[in-house]
Amino acid sequence: MRAWSVVRPGPMEDSGEGSLRFTLAEKPVPVPEHDELLVRVTACGVCRTDLHVAEGDLPVHRAGVTPGHEVVGVVARAAGDFTVGDRVGVAWLRSTDGTCAYCLRGAENLCPASRYTGWDADGGYAEYTTVPAAFAHRLPDGLDDVAAAPLLCAGIIGHRALRRAALPPGGRLGLYGFGGSAHLCAQVALAEGARVHVLTRGEAARRLALDLGAVSAQDAYALPPEPLDSAILFAPVGDLVPVALRALDRGGTLAIAGIHLSDTPPLHYESELFYEKQVRSVTSNTRDDAREFLALAARYGVRATTHTYPLARADQALRDLRAGRFDGAAVLVP
Repeated sequence: MRAWSVVRPGPMEDSGEGSLRFTLAEKPVPVPEHDELLVRVTACGVCRTDLHVAEGDLPVHRAGVTPGHEVVGVVARAAGDFTVGDRVGVAWLRSTDGTCAYCLRGAENLCPASRYTGWDADGGYAEYTTVPAAFAHRLPDGLDDVAAAPLLCAGIIGHRALRRAALPPGGRLGLYGFGGSAHLCAQVALAEGARVHVLTRGEAARRLALDLGAVSAQDAYALPPEPLDSAILFAPVGDLVPVALRALDRGGTLAIAGIHLSDTPPLHYESELFYEKQVRSVTSNTRDDAREFLALAARYGVRATTHTYPLARADQALRDLRAGRFDGAAVLVP
Protein backbone atom coordinates (compact mmCIF):
# COMPACT_ATOMS: atom_id res chain seq x y z
CA MET A 1 0.00 0.00 0.00
CA ARG A 2 0.99 3.67 -0.29
CA ALA A 3 1.61 5.49 2.99
CA TRP A 4 3.32 8.65 4.19
CA SER A 5 6.04 8.54 6.85
CA VAL A 6 7.56 11.23 9.07
CA VAL A 7 11.19 10.30 8.55
CA ARG A 8 12.89 13.40 9.93
CA PRO A 9 10.58 15.97 11.58
CA GLY A 10 11.16 19.55 10.56
CA PRO A 11 9.54 22.68 9.10
CA MET A 12 7.14 21.82 6.30
CA GLU A 13 8.18 24.82 4.22
CA ASP A 14 11.51 23.02 3.72
CA SER A 15 9.71 20.01 2.25
CA GLY A 16 9.28 19.48 -1.45
CA GLU A 17 9.49 16.86 -4.12
CA GLY A 18 11.97 14.23 -3.01
CA SER A 19 12.12 15.54 0.55
CA LEU A 20 13.52 13.10 3.08
CA ARG A 21 11.56 14.71 5.92
CA PHE A 22 8.09 13.50 4.98
CA THR A 23 7.86 10.82 2.31
CA LEU A 24 5.28 8.76 0.41
CA ALA A 25 6.39 5.17 -0.13
CA GLU A 26 5.21 1.59 -0.49
CA LYS A 27 4.70 -0.10 2.88
CA PRO A 28 3.21 -3.48 3.81
CA VAL A 29 -0.50 -3.52 4.57
CA PRO A 30 -0.64 -3.61 8.41
CA VAL A 31 -1.60 -6.84 10.14
CA PRO A 32 -4.20 -6.16 12.86
CA GLU A 33 -4.02 -7.70 16.32
CA HIS A 34 -6.81 -10.07 17.35
CA ASP A 35 -8.87 -7.21 18.86
CA GLU A 36 -8.22 -4.75 16.03
CA LEU A 37 -9.95 -3.86 12.77
CA LEU A 38 -8.14 -3.58 9.48
CA VAL A 39 -9.64 -0.54 7.79
CA ARG A 40 -9.42 0.40 4.11
CA VAL A 41 -9.14 4.19 4.19
CA THR A 42 -11.59 6.15 2.05
CA ALA A 43 -10.89 9.63 3.49
CA CYS A 44 -8.59 11.16 6.11
CA GLY A 45 -8.84 14.67 7.48
CA VAL A 46 -5.74 16.86 7.80
CA CYS A 47 -5.42 18.06 11.40
CA ARG A 48 -3.08 20.64 12.87
CA THR A 49 -1.83 17.92 15.20
CA ASP A 50 -0.51 16.09 12.12
CA LEU A 51 1.45 19.24 11.30
CA HIS A 52 2.85 19.34 14.85
CA VAL A 53 4.01 15.72 14.48
CA ALA A 54 5.53 16.32 11.04
CA GLU A 55 7.35 19.45 12.19
CA GLY A 56 8.54 18.01 15.51
CA ASP A 57 6.50 20.25 17.83
CA LEU A 58 5.22 16.93 19.18
CA PRO A 59 8.15 14.50 19.48
CA VAL A 60 7.53 11.45 17.29
CA HIS A 61 6.62 8.41 19.39
CA ARG A 62 7.13 5.90 16.56
CA ALA A 63 9.97 6.09 14.05
CA GLY A 64 8.66 6.74 10.55
CA VAL A 65 5.11 7.14 11.83
CA THR A 66 2.25 7.59 9.38
CA PRO A 67 0.13 10.56 10.55
CA GLY A 68 -3.64 10.90 10.31
CA HIS A 69 -6.36 10.46 12.91
CA GLU A 70 -9.54 11.70 11.20
CA VAL A 71 -10.02 8.48 9.30
CA VAL A 72 -13.13 7.20 7.55
CA GLY A 73 -12.96 3.75 6.04
CA VAL A 74 -14.45 0.34 5.49
CA VAL A 75 -13.72 -2.69 7.65
CA ALA A 76 -11.57 -5.14 5.67
CA ARG A 77 -10.94 -7.49 8.58
CA ALA A 78 -13.39 -7.56 11.47
CA ALA A 79 -13.21 -7.82 15.25
CA GLY A 80 -15.51 -7.08 18.17
CA ASP A 81 -19.03 -6.05 17.14
CA PHE A 82 -18.01 -5.02 13.63
CA THR A 83 -18.34 -6.96 10.40
CA VAL A 84 -16.50 -6.74 7.08
CA GLY A 85 -17.95 -3.88 5.02
CA ASP A 86 -19.02 -1.72 7.97
CA ARG A 87 -18.18 1.98 7.65
CA VAL A 88 -16.17 3.20 10.64
CA GLY A 89 -14.31 6.21 11.94
CA VAL A 90 -10.85 6.15 13.50
CA ALA A 91 -10.07 9.03 15.86
CA TRP A 92 -7.11 10.40 17.83
CA LEU A 93 -7.56 8.35 21.03
CA ARG A 94 -6.46 4.81 20.15
CA SER A 95 -6.30 3.01 23.49
CA THR A 96 -6.15 3.39 27.27
CA ASP A 97 -5.37 0.93 30.05
CA GLY A 98 -8.93 0.99 31.40
CA THR A 99 -7.70 0.33 34.94
CA CYS A 100 -6.04 3.53 36.18
CA ALA A 101 -7.74 6.01 38.51
CA TYR A 102 -8.49 8.35 35.59
CA CYS A 103 -10.15 5.67 33.46
CA LEU A 104 -12.17 4.42 36.42
CA ARG A 105 -13.57 7.89 37.11
CA GLY A 106 -14.55 8.47 33.48
CA ALA A 107 -11.54 10.59 32.51
CA GLU A 108 -9.84 8.20 30.10
CA ASN A 109 -8.46 11.19 28.20
CA LEU A 110 -6.04 11.66 31.12
CA CYS A 111 -4.87 8.02 31.20
CA PRO A 112 -1.04 7.96 31.51
CA ALA A 113 -0.96 4.86 29.30
CA SER A 114 -3.13 6.34 26.53
CA ARG A 115 -1.96 5.86 22.96
CA TYR A 116 -2.84 7.89 19.88
CA THR A 117 -3.51 7.25 16.20
CA GLY A 118 -0.90 8.82 13.93
CA TRP A 119 1.52 9.38 16.82
CA ASP A 120 2.00 6.11 18.72
CA ALA A 121 0.63 3.96 15.88
CA ASP A 122 0.37 4.46 12.13
CA GLY A 123 -2.65 6.45 11.04
CA GLY A 124 -4.69 7.31 7.99
CA TYR A 125 -2.29 9.04 5.57
CA ALA A 126 -2.30 5.63 3.91
CA GLU A 127 -4.51 3.20 2.03
CA TYR A 128 -5.02 0.97 5.10
CA THR A 129 -4.79 1.41 8.86
CA THR A 130 -5.74 -0.49 12.01
CA VAL A 131 -7.71 0.42 15.13
CA PRO A 132 -8.75 -1.46 18.27
CA ALA A 133 -12.41 -2.37 17.78
CA ALA A 134 -13.28 -0.83 21.17
CA PHE A 135 -12.02 2.54 19.94
CA ALA A 136 -13.61 2.57 16.48
CA HIS A 137 -16.69 4.73 15.91
CA ARG A 138 -19.87 4.09 14.00
CA LEU A 139 -20.69 7.09 11.84
CA PRO A 140 -24.02 8.89 11.35
CA ASP A 141 -25.95 8.13 8.18
CA GLY A 142 -26.30 10.93 5.67
CA LEU A 143 -22.68 12.09 5.74
CA ASP A 144 -20.35 11.17 2.90
CA ASP A 145 -16.83 10.06 3.77
CA VAL A 146 -15.15 13.41 3.05
CA ALA A 147 -17.69 15.34 5.13
CA ALA A 148 -17.42 12.87 8.01
CA ALA A 149 -13.62 12.83 8.29
CA PRO A 150 -13.06 16.21 10.03
CA LEU A 151 -15.70 15.35 12.63
CA LEU A 152 -13.42 12.66 14.05
CA CYS A 153 -10.92 15.01 15.65
CA ALA A 154 -11.62 18.63 14.77
CA GLY A 155 -15.27 18.13 15.65
CA ILE A 156 -14.75 16.02 18.77
CA ILE A 157 -12.04 18.24 20.24
CA GLY A 158 -14.03 21.37 19.43
CA HIS A 159 -16.99 19.86 21.26
CA ARG A 160 -14.93 19.04 24.35
CA ALA A 161 -13.43 22.54 24.28
CA LEU A 162 -16.92 24.04 24.11
CA ARG A 163 -17.98 22.09 27.20
CA ARG A 164 -14.74 23.02 29.01
CA ALA A 165 -15.44 26.69 28.22
CA ALA A 166 -18.59 26.52 30.39
CA LEU A 167 -20.70 28.62 28.02
CA PRO A 168 -24.00 29.56 29.70
CA PRO A 169 -27.28 29.14 27.78
CA GLY A 170 -27.55 31.92 25.21
CA GLY A 171 -24.05 33.07 26.13
CA ARG A 172 -21.47 35.12 24.27
CA LEU A 173 -18.67 32.95 22.86
CA GLY A 174 -15.38 34.05 21.31
CA LEU A 175 -13.46 31.71 19.00
CA TYR A 176 -9.78 32.57 18.45
CA GLY A 177 -8.69 30.92 15.22
CA PHE A 178 -11.25 29.55 12.79
CA GLY A 179 -9.97 26.42 11.12
CA GLY A 180 -11.28 22.87 11.01
CA SER A 181 -12.16 22.55 14.68
CA ALA A 182 -13.52 26.04 15.31
CA HIS A 183 -15.90 26.09 12.36
CA LEU A 184 -17.51 22.85 13.59
CA CYS A 185 -17.62 24.03 17.20
CA ALA A 186 -19.30 27.24 16.06
CA GLN A 187 -22.12 25.31 14.41
CA VAL A 188 -22.91 23.45 17.65
CA ALA A 189 -22.75 26.65 19.71
CA LEU A 190 -25.01 28.51 17.28
CA ALA A 191 -27.50 25.63 17.21
CA GLU A 192 -27.63 25.81 21.01
CA GLY A 193 -28.40 29.54 20.97
CA ALA A 194 -25.01 31.18 21.54
CA ARG A 195 -23.86 34.54 20.17
CA VAL A 196 -20.57 33.71 18.45
CA HIS A 197 -17.73 36.13 17.78
CA VAL A 198 -14.81 34.94 15.64
CA LEU A 199 -11.33 36.40 15.90
CA THR A 200 -8.88 35.11 13.31
CA ARG A 201 -6.24 36.27 10.84
CA GLY A 202 -7.67 34.87 7.60
CA GLU A 203 -10.15 36.82 5.47
CA ALA A 204 -11.63 33.62 4.01
CA ALA A 205 -12.10 32.23 7.50
CA ARG A 206 -13.85 35.43 8.61
CA ARG A 207 -16.20 35.24 5.63
CA LEU A 208 -16.99 31.62 6.45
CA ALA A 209 -17.72 32.57 10.07
CA LEU A 210 -20.24 35.21 9.01
CA ASP A 211 -21.82 32.84 6.50
CA LEU A 212 -22.32 30.29 9.29
CA GLY A 213 -24.06 32.88 11.47
CA ALA A 214 -21.38 34.49 13.64
CA VAL A 215 -22.34 37.91 15.03
CA SER A 216 -18.92 39.34 14.19
CA ALA A 217 -15.62 38.30 12.62
CA GLN A 218 -12.47 40.34 13.23
CA ASP A 219 -8.70 40.11 13.40
CA ALA A 220 -7.39 37.81 16.14
CA TYR A 221 -5.99 40.70 18.21
CA ALA A 222 -9.12 42.87 17.98
CA LEU A 223 -11.50 43.40 20.88
CA PRO A 224 -14.90 41.75 20.28
CA PRO A 225 -17.90 44.11 20.21
CA GLU A 226 -19.22 42.81 23.54
CA PRO A 227 -17.67 41.12 26.61
CA LEU A 228 -17.47 37.33 26.34
CA ASP A 229 -18.87 34.76 28.74
CA SER A 230 -16.54 32.13 27.29
CA ALA A 231 -13.71 31.91 24.81
CA ILE A 232 -11.87 29.07 23.11
CA LEU A 233 -8.34 29.44 21.81
CA PHE A 234 -7.88 27.17 18.78
CA ALA A 235 -4.87 28.98 17.30
CA PRO A 236 -1.60 27.57 18.76
CA VAL A 237 -0.44 31.10 19.60
CA GLY A 238 0.44 31.80 23.23
CA ASP A 239 0.38 35.55 22.62
CA LEU A 240 -3.40 35.32 22.28
CA VAL A 241 -3.96 34.03 25.83
CA PRO A 242 -3.88 37.50 27.47
CA VAL A 243 -5.80 38.94 24.51
CA ALA A 244 -8.63 36.45 25.05
CA LEU A 245 -8.59 36.91 28.83
CA ARG A 246 -9.00 40.68 28.45
CA ALA A 247 -12.04 40.05 26.24
CA LEU A 248 -13.79 37.97 28.92
CA ASP A 249 -16.51 39.39 31.12
CA ARG A 250 -16.32 38.88 34.88
CA GLY A 251 -16.49 35.18 35.74
CA GLY A 252 -15.66 34.18 32.16
CA THR A 253 -13.75 31.05 31.12
CA LEU A 254 -11.04 30.59 28.50
CA ALA A 255 -10.49 27.04 27.19
CA ILE A 256 -7.25 26.32 25.32
CA ALA A 257 -8.02 23.62 22.78
CA GLY A 258 -4.70 22.80 21.12
CA ILE A 259 -2.30 20.00 21.98
CA HIS A 260 0.58 22.44 21.35
CA LEU A 261 0.84 26.13 22.25
CA SER A 262 3.71 28.57 21.83
CA ASP A 263 4.91 30.23 25.02
CA THR A 264 2.52 32.65 26.69
CA PRO A 265 3.67 36.12 27.77
CA PRO A 266 3.39 37.17 31.44
CA LEU A 267 -0.19 37.80 32.53
CA HIS A 268 -1.35 41.00 34.21
CA TYR A 269 -3.44 39.89 37.16
CA GLU A 270 -5.81 42.85 37.45
CA SER A 271 -6.79 43.15 33.76
CA GLU A 272 -6.49 39.53 32.68
CA LEU A 273 -7.22 37.22 35.63
CA PHE A 274 -9.05 39.12 38.34
CA TYR A 275 -12.85 38.94 38.78
CA GLU A 276 -12.77 35.14 38.85
CA LYS A 277 -11.77 34.58 35.28
CA GLN A 278 -10.66 31.00 34.59
CA VAL A 279 -8.21 29.31 32.20
CA ARG A 280 -8.74 25.65 31.34
CA SER A 281 -6.75 23.34 29.10
CA VAL A 282 -8.23 20.62 26.93
CA THR A 283 -6.55 17.22 26.77
CA SER A 284 -7.63 14.80 24.05
CA ASN A 285 -11.16 13.42 24.47
CA THR A 286 -13.05 10.44 25.78
CA ARG A 287 -15.05 7.99 23.69
CA ASP A 288 -18.16 9.40 25.34
CA ASP A 289 -17.20 12.86 24.01
CA ALA A 290 -16.96 11.36 20.53
CA ARG A 291 -20.32 9.60 20.73
CA GLU A 292 -22.04 12.71 22.11
CA PHE A 293 -20.60 14.96 19.44
CA LEU A 294 -21.39 12.60 16.55
CA ALA A 295 -25.00 12.41 17.76
CA LEU A 296 -25.22 16.22 18.02
CA ALA A 297 -23.63 16.63 14.59
CA ALA A 298 -26.37 14.46 13.11
CA ARG A 299 -29.10 16.28 15.06
CA TYR A 300 -27.91 19.81 14.25
CA GLY A 301 -26.78 19.11 10.69
CA VAL A 302 -23.16 20.07 11.43
CA ARG A 303 -21.19 20.10 8.19
CA ALA A 304 -17.50 20.61 7.57
CA THR A 305 -16.33 22.98 4.86
CA THR A 306 -13.84 20.73 3.09
CA HIS A 307 -11.07 20.95 0.51
CA THR A 308 -9.94 17.62 -0.94
CA TYR A 309 -6.40 16.62 -1.83
CA PRO A 310 -5.23 13.33 -3.32
CA LEU A 311 -3.23 11.18 -0.91
CA ALA A 312 -0.11 11.88 -2.95
CA ARG A 313 -0.36 15.60 -2.04
CA ALA A 314 -0.50 15.25 1.75
CA ASP A 315 2.69 17.29 2.06
CA GLN A 316 1.09 20.18 0.15
CA ALA A 317 -2.04 19.93 2.30
CA LEU A 318 0.09 20.33 5.44
CA ARG A 319 1.95 23.30 3.95
CA ASP A 320 -1.34 24.92 2.98
CA LEU A 321 -2.66 24.33 6.50
CA ARG A 322 0.43 25.91 7.99
CA ALA A 323 0.06 28.97 5.74
CA GLY A 324 -3.69 29.32 6.32
CA ARG A 325 -4.45 28.97 2.61
CA PHE A 326 -7.90 27.41 3.06
CA ASP A 327 -10.90 27.84 5.29
CA GLY A 328 -12.54 24.86 6.98
CA ALA A 329 -10.67 21.56 6.72
CA ALA A 330 -8.55 19.65 4.22
CA VAL A 331 -9.27 15.98 3.53
CA LEU A 332 -7.03 13.42 1.82
CA VAL A 333 -8.67 10.96 -0.55
CA PRO A 334 -6.66 7.85 -1.54
